[in-house]
This record gives sequence, C-alpha cells and structure tokens, in this order.
Amino acid sequence: MPGRLNSFQRTMLQWNDLHPYNAVHVVRIPRLLELNHLRDVINSTLETQGLIGLTLNRKQGTYWYEGGPALSEIRIIESRQGARTALELEIEYQLNTAFALHERFSPFRFFVAPGQDYFWLGVVYFHAMADAESIVLLLRRVTEAYQGKISTEVSQPVEIYPRGHELMLSRPALLARKICALPSQAGNMRSSCRPPFRDPQDLNNGFVFFALEPRPLLVLGKAAKSAEVTLNDLFLALLMKSLSPLATRRALAPRRRRISVGCIVNLRKDLGLDRQQTFGLFLGSSVVTHEVPDEMSVIDLAKAIRRQTLALKQHKLYLATPLELGLARFLFSLYSTRGRQKFYQKNYPLWGGITNMNLNALWQTQDAAKPLDYFRAVSTGPATPLVLSVTTVNDFANIGLTFRSTVFSERDIERFKSEFFGAIEQVAARA
Repeated sequence: MPGRLNSFQRTMLQWNDLHPYNAVHVVRIPRLLELNHLRDVINSTLETQGLIGLTLNRKQGTYWYEGGPALSEIRIIESRQGARTALELEIEYQLNTAFALHERFSPFRFFVAPGQDYFWLGVVYFHAMADAESIVLLLRRVTEAYQGKISTEVSQPVEIYPRGHELMLSRPALLARKICALPSQAGNMRSSCRPPFRDPQDLNNGFVFFALEPRPLLVLGKAAKSAEVTLNDLFLALLMKSLSPLATRRALAPRRRRISVGCIVNLRKDLGLDRQQTFGLFLGSSVVTHEVPDEMSVIDLAKAIRRQTLALKQHKLYLATPLELGLARFLFSLYSTRGRQKFYQKNYPLWGGITNMNLNALWQTQDAAKPLDYFRAVSTGPATPLVLSVTTVNDFANIGLTFRSTVFSERDIERFKSEFFGAIEQVAARA
C-alpha cells in the first residue's frame, strides 16, 4: 500500500520546483577503496531495504518504492586541490543538481574521494524523502557491510510507509494552541528584518564546512549547562550573533529591527517511531526572534532564546508545523514563479536556520566501527538563506554551512565564520 506524503514532504516538493532541494551526508571510512565491492554493498543494501524505484504521485499525495535491482553509480572525486576543497566543491555541485523526478527514479546519488588508507563516501539524497536520521541508518549499514561486520543479505527491510505521522490531526488541543500562537508568530515576522536578495531568481547554493575542535565544544557544553540552556539554544545564539553584523540595516528601520532564525526538530520520539527501522522524513520546525543588541552577551542571548524554545517545547507547538506549512503552501500556490521566488523573503523573513544532530547517539557500536569523521549539508531552499548543519561526532563537531549566494557573498561568509569563532571565544572568556 503506498505511503502518504506528509506536510513537510509536500512543502519540500514545492520548493524543489524552484530549485533542487537536496541534502548530503559524508562519512570517512578507514579502509582502502575497493570500488566494485563498495558498489555491490550499496546496491545490495538498497535492495534489501526496499529503497529502489521511487514513484511520486503528487496529485494524490502518495509515494511508493517499486523494488527491483539497484544500479547505483559512484562518482569519483579527484582531490588535486586537497580533499577538503574537493569535497566542498563536490557538495556545492550536488546541492545545485536536481534529481530527475521520472515516474520511477532513485532518490540517491553516491560519490567517493579516495585517500591513502581511507576514503570519503558521500550520499546525495532527495530531501523530501528522507531526514538525516534515515540517512545515518543507511550509511551505517553500508559502512558496516563494506567492513564485513554485517551481511546485507540478512539485514531486515526498513519501514518505509509508517502511519500516523500527522499528530496534529488527532490532537484538537494541540491544533487550538497552534492557532492561538499564530498571531504572535505573525507579529514576530512583521518585526523581523528582511535579508537583502540581490536577485531573488537566483537560488544557487554555496557551501563551506569547518570544525569545532574538542576543547571549544567542551567549553560550549559546560557553558550551556551552567546557564541552564540547551546546547541547541547556545548554537542558535551563536548563529544570531554571527548574523547580526551582516544585518546592520535593521538598526535604522522603524519597525523591522529583529533577526529571526529557524530550527529543525526531529519528531521521531514524539511519533513513537522505531528509530532503527523507520525510513522517511519526520520533521517539525520552530522559529526564535530577537533584536540581538551589540552589547548583549552570547550567554544572555541564549537565555532569552531559551525562554522562547521552552515555551515551544512545553506546548509541543512544533508538532503542529503541518498547519503552518499547509497555509504557506496554499498562499505559495497563488503566486507566479517570480512571486514564489520572493514569497518567503517578504512574508517569512528568516536570516538563517540550524539542524543539529548528535551522531554519537545514533551510531553506537561495541567496537572501533564508529566513523572517524562525518558531516552534512542541506539545501537552503527558498525559505532560509543560510543553514548550519551541526554534527557532533566523537568529541568534536563538524559544521556544514550552506548559503544563498545572492544574499551572502564569500566575503560575508568569511565574516560570519570570524564572528562565529569570536562569539565562542567570548563564551570561553566568561566560563
């Protein structure tokens, strides 16, 4: 029986009509590259998991995987410019390259960057069909099968058509709370500064990545605990503080003086899904808003953000994201293509967003099979001109930074990174 597209999936499909809405995960595998063996493992894993031959029926809002043999190709990346630069360029290319949504297609592409005694394996996926946790599950099985730790033939198929993932429809009280919260959210959007788009028709994504070494990540963790905020609250504060110098025009504005940023929420626990066996996309979202005055410290900003996120969590408003997305989809559909390219900038002016994932909680093993390194990237889409994909792996964190090049220049991104690390130093100085 076909699966039903949830609200986030239908929204992502709408975004994909304007520009490719893809995401990328990359894992470092500490083995020599044997290309034929890797190809066999990938194809066998996809076949066993039932992730072959995706068909979308957008009119009916359904999808299904037809099965059959997998014929995945693996793109080999040359790294004459250095592995880091080669990976950044490849990821940027993949984020801007659409999947051909034929009647039956594969929502995955693979690439490798060989090293001396290791290789980087990347998977590019059509984001409307999978969230980060699904891809971690897939890459973990591929990695362990490649290393001979599991057999793809005995792996159990995953659940790809879960039911009951739109909780809002069965919780009238939740729906009522969300409706009551909409006027306040609309007020926040009306008071939020709009990012400057040089050319709204240009949806090209740029990409860079950088790492937080163990010491600064430990400092942030201790500071968050001491301030009684979450690490995610602190990252949101770092994001706002780093964007603030790029949004100086708001200081002269009579009304739009705030910065708004979004955060992706993993809904699997709330939905009661088996995290090891369910494949798909199960996400909600939330938004925080603040004026971010220059004299305000990162910790004080994190505390102010905490008051907002705590209210969102207490009332579980992120579970009612479908209402918000459904309204946006309806309004979005009324515009021409040119109008859709400006829709979010005018009506939902976010400066950035964050997606936070702790790989250590998802990739637990009894031996040394944990990845040495892992990072992610996600398309910005029309709604958010900059996205931080934060991945905690082992004792450090990798940050993939995707940005709309029509909003942020390369110089802006260098300024953002400088402000980001400067804000961390400010936290460390107060610790």
